[in-house]
Amino acid sequence: MKTTSIWLCILNSMMLVSLGTVLLWSNSSNAQVTPDSTLNTTVSQSGNNFTIINGNQIGKNLFHSFSQFSLPTGGSAFFNNATDVQNIFARITGGSVSNIDGLIRANGSANLFLLNPAGILFGSNAQLNIGGSFFGTTATSIKFSDGVEFSATNTTPAPLLTINVPVGLQFGSNPGAITVQGSGHNAQLGDSLQVSGLSLGARGLQLQPGKTLALLGGNVALDGGLLSAPGGQIELGSITSGSVAINSIPEGFALSYPNALSFGDIQLTQRALASTRDLSGQRGGAIQIQGKQVSIQDGSLILVQNRSNQTAGNIAINAMDSLQIIGKSPDFKSSSSLINETISPGAAGNIIVTTPKLNIDGGGYIFDRTFSTAPGGNIAINTDEMRVNGFAFGDPSPFRAVSQILAASYGTGKGGNIAISTQNLSILAGGNIAARPYSFGNGGDLIVKADTIQVTNEGAPKGLYFSLLSTATFGFGNAGDLKIDTRTLSVQAGARVSASSIVLGNAGSLTINASESIDVNGVKDAQNSSYIGTAVRPVSGVSRATSGNTTIKTPVLNISNGATVFVQNLGSGKAGTLNIQANTLRLDNGASISASTKAGGGGNTNLQLRDLLLMRHGSLISAEAGNSGNGGNITINAPNIVGLENSDIIANAVQGKGGNIQITTQGIIGLKYRPQLTPENDITASSQFGVSGTVQVNNIGVDPNSGLVELPANVTDPSQQIASGCSANQGSRFVATGRGGVAQNPNQQVTSDRTWSDTRNLTAFQKKSNVTTQTPASPEVFIQATSWHRNAQGKIELVGDKSSTQVQQSLTCAAVNKG
Repeated sequence: MKTTSIWLCILNSMMLVSLGTVLLWSNSSNAQVTPDSTLNTTVSQSGNNFTIINGNQIGKNLFHSFSQFSLPTGGSAFFNNATDVQNIFARITGGSVSNIDGLIRANGSANLFLLNPAGILFGSNAQLNIGGSFFGTTATSIKFSDGVEFSATNTTPAPLLTINVPVGLQFGSNPGAITVQGSGHNAQLGDSLQVSGLSLGARGLQLQPGKTLALLGGNVALDGGLLSAPGGQIELGSITSGSVAINSIPEGFALSYPNALSFGDIQLTQRALASTRDLSGQRGGAIQIQGKQVSIQDGSLILVQNRSNQTAGNIAINAMDSLQIIGKSPDFKSSSSLINETISPGAAGNIIVTTPKLNIDGGGYIFDRTFSTAPGGNIAINTDEMRVNGFAFGDPSPFRAVSQILAASYGTGKGGNIAISTQNLSILAGGNIAARPYSFGNGGDLIVKADTIQVTNEGAPKGLYFSLLSTATFGFGNAGDLKIDTRTLSVQAGARVSASSIVLGNAGSLTINASESIDVNGVKDAQNSSYIGTAVRPVSGVSRATSGNTTIKTPVLNISNGATVFVQNLGSGKAGTLNIQANTLRLDNGASISASTKAGGGGNTNLQLRDLLLMRHGSLISAEAGNSGNGGNITINAPNIVGLENSDIIANAVQGKGGNIQITTQGIIGLKYRPQLTPENDITASSQFGVSGTVQVNNIGVDPNSGLVELPANVTDPSQQIASGCSANQGSRFVATGRGGVAQNPNQQVTSDRTWSDTRNLTAFQKKSNVTTQTPASPEVFIQATSWHRNAQGKIELVGDKSSTQVQQSLTCAAVNKG
């Protein structure tokens, strides 16, 4: 046992020595800035500080080539270039990753391009002190406008150098990754507070104002890393094959990807930051991110904050596979976010997202906001699948905790618009998509075009957590309009689709076109139902704001289980008009359609239905008014109206006048007019203390009298209009001749198979005699009617064939001699 213990101690000691040797070797290898002798690059070293001189200068371009380029913590690499150099191109050809945990600096305003196909790792102590833009890339070569390439992989021939500007980067088949490490930002972010507390000091990769900071590799990761290009441009690109175009702009460079063949992933974690905020008063710059899967997590922040008189730049993200914005920092003071905001007279920039899948979860944000007199920017999202879900567990603030897409105004400037184009939109478990003014500025519009839209509160915690798709004002400014074009819309479990006013501004209007159906179903609790509508709901109870109109057009509208569709005003202003155009409208189990006010004029309800209105189990259509308000008007046009199980149509008031109800239909089943509400199916327009309204029901059906003409009351006796024939000459008689003409049984009819068959010779019984005639002197003969017609007055007249005066008068039976 003792021997074993001794050997274990010796082995452990040997392992520690070996590990120390490895660490010393690793540190020594990482602390190398070594030229590769392909160019006239010279490096001098003093401790961990390296000075780089000479190189090959062609015009204003300076070229350097290294076999290794790594800096230890606290070390530095100084490009001691001439001040007239505009671009420094440094390639690393040795095939090892560049580990940079120190300072890179250069003279003058030169741009620095650092090229290492094997990969670049910026440690938490990495810094930049250069006057121009910085490119860190794992491309294989840099392309110039004259066709020359400065390659880090093909160094055998003498490199061709050029005086031209760079126009592109060429990537190989397996480019290395770029990672930026750091301790994360310290900014604080809330749903109604501008980004504050952000202090970088000397941390992270920072540039002078108005320059471009670009990182382009196979995969790009900011693990708590900090990037700052005040008033300039930040470019993050992950490309695994193809080329990237470099375009000159006033802020340095902008990238485009017309010939990229495939992309890698970009991740921002541990409160990473990419910011173009400029404290010196320059405009907020722009940020562009291009990759396959882009992920922003742990309270990491993409920030453009404008502090100038100019319009800020945009945030543009193009993720070929997906964009994930998920979660908060552990202290809940920062959300994973895209933020473009202005706190100055200059307008905020836009946020533009293009990706097949967008997922915002766990309290992630997309915010475009103004805190000044300037307008906010717009949010434009183009995706196939879009999901705004849930909240941050443990965050004590329900307004800050939920996942959000928000365009807002906190000053006098107008808030921006939100435009969403997607196949499927899901807003789940308390998620919000909203355009809101919080002060004197007006809110922007929210426009959604989707194949399917699902808004459900299922999964949200108790309290003030509601899944929302809305425009709403929380200040003196007016809310914008909400416009939805979709195939199907589903609003469930207490979720809300609305244009509303919470304080003093006017509510916007809501317009929904659903080509297939709309389903509004369920409640969150007894006080919070699922709804679609426009409303004024002042928190103080005092508001003169007006409620906008709600317009819905769809073949099928189903409202059930306590859900409601409405216009409403709980202040002293007027409610809007609720217009519904559908083929079928069904209300079931306590569902309602309402246009109500507290004190102002009642809202109106207009239902134009092609086929059916069906109300069951305590459902309600109302245009009520409270206090001194007048009841609204209800107009219903539907061929079939069915109201069962205590379902009502009412336009009642308390002190004001009851509203008017006008119904046009071919038939009503169940519903009846009554002066007051009863446990039956009622139609009423009463007022408790005022004048009742009117109820008018127009039954439109087939009139059985249509097309007929009223005949005269005095009808001619038909017995006086028919000729008596020969009855005056002889009595009546009946002669049966032959057989087959009479049924065998007098009680049976003559059937079709018993035909007439009389073959006897009757000539022996026929006698001829001379016939003489005489003409009466002036006989008065009745003419037998042979037809009828309707005269010009619409009366029926009998018509006979009356003989002409030139024709001999008809003979009578009396003139015939008996033979």
